[in-house]
Amino acid sequence: MSEKFDVIVIGAGPGGYVAAIRAAQLGLKTACVEKWVDGKGAPVLGGTCLNVGCIPSKALLETTHKMHEAQHGFAAQGIVAENVHIDPKQMVARKDQIVKNLTGGIAGLFKANGVTLLQGKGRLLANKQVEVTDKDGNVSLHAAENVVLAAGSVPVEIPPAPLTEGLILDNAGALDIDEVPARLGIIGAGVIGLEMGSIWARCGSQVTVLEAMDTFLSVTDQDVSKEAYKLMTKQGLDIKLGARCTGTEVNGNEVTVKYTDANGEQSLVVDKLIVAVGRRPLTQNLVSDDSGVKLDERGFIFVDEQCRTDAPGIYAIGDIVRGPMLAHKASEEGIMVVDIIAGHKAQLNYDCVPNIIYTFPELAWVGKTEQELKNEGVAIKVGKFPFAASGRAMAANATEGFVKMIADEKTDRILGVHIVGGIASELIAQAVIAMEFCATAEDLQMTVFAHPTVSEAVHEAALAVDNHAIHIANRKKR
Repeated sequence: MSEKFDVIVIGAGPGGYVAAIRAAQLGLKTACVEKWVDGKGAPVLGGTCLNVGCIPSKALLETTHKMHEAQHGFAAQGIVAENVHIDPKQMVARKDQIVKNLTGGIAGLFKANGVTLLQGKGRLLANKQVEVTDKDGNVSLHAAENVVLAAGSVPVEIPPAPLTEGLILDNAGALDIDEVPARLGIIGAGVIGLEMGSIWARCGSQVTVLEAMDTFLSVTDQDVSKEAYKLMTKQGLDIKLGARCTGTEVNGNEVTVKYTDANGEQSLVVDKLIVAVGRRPLTQNLVSDDSGVKLDERGFIFVDEQCRTDAPGIYAIGDIVRGPMLAHKASEEGIMVVDIIAGHKAQLNYDCVPNIIYTFPELAWVGKTEQELKNEGVAIKVGKFPFAASGRAMAANATEGFVKMIADEKTDRILGVHIVGGIASELIAQAVIAMEFCATAEDLQMTVFAHPTVSEAVHEAALAVDNHAIHIANRKKR
């Protein structure tokens, strides 16, 4: 048995590495287990988010957005830019360099904070023992007073579309496409599907998205989903709803996708096919049967509101537990459980976790939708302000979308904010802060927002809740 730790974290993704750093900062003797290695056998930190998810996809989205703006938006602003085009290989190389810089940064943070990195696959055994199997098959045992499970998730694979190198890809493979496919197929109109579709549609691909559900982005507010569908379609994405993939056939460098929709059996021929139908928790062989940790039928670990499992001293965070699979949710859960381990009071407000889709315009929301609140019988009042009425948005050539604010009709407390807009991912933080402090619409009405800024749209939406918006005509009072 090796030395004993106060905390062992299994997984070095955005939940695990943050938990490990926080634990070390609080004076706890900490180790972090990570199995991912690169081609040279060196540990790879940061998990899916940093390596094949959030960060690399945003790098590609940013590059293609800049190119699209140059091609279609510069002329109206008096900027002459001829023959602007994408270099896919350089775009991917830049993405890879950003990932390399950040993963190296985590290794430096581990060293600076005194976190011990245990390279290998971690497995929780009984009595808070952690078994680590390295890349060569060597096994070591480590004991801890507390263990944090943060193994993350992997893409869901579907039998009708088995992954085929270079042709049928998951989210990781999609990020390494270095030539613009003439025809791109995507199975799944969720976050990953829409972001990947946006990237390549901007580059000139003919993008077809097959979504099995009859509704588009059903988790979002209906105003957001309607606006997003309109804008995505306008940008060239052919989104087919109620389209269920039934099979695929690889013919040379093409893939024939068979699917069914309201009109019966259909087929689609593409050069690349991305499978983006969701993710599943990576909990297989993560815990032994006698560890005391219980899983549900889908592989998620049962935890309470503070991420405690059924086994004393064992916590689980991030994608392997209930709630949205979001990097920032995992990070904050990691901080919460380590603070609890250190004896501090901590609680995560799950009602104030923001969601974002990084298309352009971006989609961002926090709190409940208008439909959810109405179904719950909550009396509400709604304010909405379009970016088309924002001077700064006009100057930025980004007038699509709106800010929608929902408040309780009786208490005026803000219950949800939903944004479609160029920098929705940044604006939503204002709503998160307001809701975290239990702000009312009136609180934001009385707050001074700088002019001219895009943020004024949040101010105007708050004013519109009570029909007091200044820069749009308010709806008539009943």
